[in-house]
Amino acid sequence: MLTEATEDYLKAIFSLSRKMDRVPTSAIAARLKVAPASVTQMIKKLDGMKPKLVEYQRHRGVTLTAHGERVAIEVIRHHRLIELFLHESLGMRWDEVDREAERLEHVISTALADRIADALGDPKYDPHGDPIPPKGGRMPADDLIPLRNLEAGQRGTVRRVSDQDPEMLRYLGGLGIVPGTEVLVAEKAPFDGPIHVALCDGGNGERHALGQRVAGRVYVEAGT
Repeated sequence: MLTEATEDYLKAIFSLSRKMDRVPTSAIAARLKVAPASVTQMIKKLDGMKPKLVEYQRHRGVTLTAHGERVAIEVIRHHRLIELFLHESLGMRWDEVDREAERLEHVISTALADRIADALGDPKYDPHGDPIPPKGGRMPADDLIPLRNLEAGQRGTVRRVSDQDPEMLRYLGGLGIVPGTEVLVAEKAPFDGPIHVALCDGGNGERHALGQRVAGRVYVEAGT
């Protein structure tokens, strides 16, 4: 049995490895908000476990082993299924479910996760648009881009919104900028100014100004 801390480390390494080949311990420390020395100690422990969960080389960073990746993906699967269950079956808001799922992801069994998936119709995405890995499978890839990367006059369909900031989720939900919404970039202010977007799906062309930070956490499938 792996501890909650071990699973949190594996999940963090997996998420960071989607953007880099080898994950620096400093990035793990920042992600988990722990001291760098504590990260190094834990990584060495994971490297020495049997079966080994990570490969660690000093000054070169960390990679997950095949076994470590399977564990990380299963924890992520639990997390996202719980989020969707809380949202769809219990009516919790999309800005509330991440915190609860963080607590529950470590304690539910794989069998219970499978029952949740069956009850929800084998879903592909959680409430924020993050893909739910299939049982025993790999994390699906995507080619989404941040909303702020669209050019003025270009359309895009919102597919995923970062779940790291509940207040931002409440704000975007209030604007109607949620997965499945088509938006048009009406105007981009210069010098990293706000991005003005119009809602195309039932929004009657309503426009909203989004700052660069917010627009960088909304991921879209680019249109024309």
